[in-house]
Amino acid sequence: MSEENAEREALVELLKENLREQRRARRWRLIFRSVVLALVVLGVALLARTGLSPSQDDTGPHTAEVAIKGPIMADSPASADRVLQGVERAFEADNVEGIVLRINSPGGSAVQARQIYQELRRLRETHEDTPVYAVIEDIGASGAYYVAAGADKIFVNESSIVGSIGVIMGGFGFQEAMKKLGIERRLYTAGENKALLDPFSPEDEAEVEHVQAMVDEIHGQFIAAVRQGRGEAIEAAEVDEERLFSGLVWTGSRSLELGLADELGSARSVARDVIGAEKRVDYTVQGNLVSQFADRFGTAFGRGVFETLLGLEYQPR
Repeated sequence: MSEENAEREALVELLKENLREQRRARRWRLIFRSVVLALVVLGVALLARTGLSPSQDDTGPHTAEVAIKGPIMADSPASADRVLQGVERAFEADNVEGIVLRINSPGGSAVQARQIYQELRRLRETHEDTPVYAVIEDIGASGAYYVAAGADKIFVNESSIVGSIGVIMGGFGFQEAMKKLGIERRLYTAGENKALLDPFSPEDEAEVEHVQAMVDEIHGQFIAAVRQGRGEAIEAAEVDEERLFSGLVWTGSRSLELGLADELGSARSVARDVIGAEKRVDYTVQGNLVSQFADRFGTAFGRGVFETLLGLEYQPR
């Protein structure tokens, strides 16, 4: 190899190494900027969250709101723990003239709904001077109506979906499909009923009866709660209770006729015209701030970091 070629190759290698070094530097700069951005956004979110917290010094007389939105499940924003934390905060706060439960939920867990209902009844007894009103917005069905029945009064919109006083438990049966596919089921249990309602085994009449008895028992608890909270209104409406408790849903207008609701109204109108404190303050307990931050920014942040670590170049369009 000639001296000239050797010098040329050495220069090329030097340029390549310089380019690689520049790329490494860009990657680490991107990581650093992403981390800084994440910290800044988190700080802003913390400040915003602090600013949204009710201040007992300057709030004055107001209506407390607690939102029950989406499925009522153990790990959801409408879980019994979160809802009741918000309700307890509202009851314990100064200058609260009344509490509005803003309900927009199709229902969910019977256990979670019953916990909220029972605790609402207890808190109402210990705080008799603070009324609790349920306002059903788009939908307050099944477990959500279970919760609403624990309030002093229920307000609806004419077009709200209300009711579904029933219990459901379902599954699938794949036995015939397995036969057609030539699949053999192998199942080993300790306890003859451990594989209760196994979807890959033939349906057993005794198991079905057992499950139906459980569903009927939970339904009875639901009906008893509605009668406890709405008994006088339902009796005054003189309705067919068998049909009322059949799991059907009704419009808000019809629910008034059936005794399932008391009046038409929104969170704003109830605060203004019923409670007499037009100013409303949200006492809903939000999720963990870090998890909210991760949910909102995790995808974009993670993409930037991992693309950088993997040596990928992100080109904005």
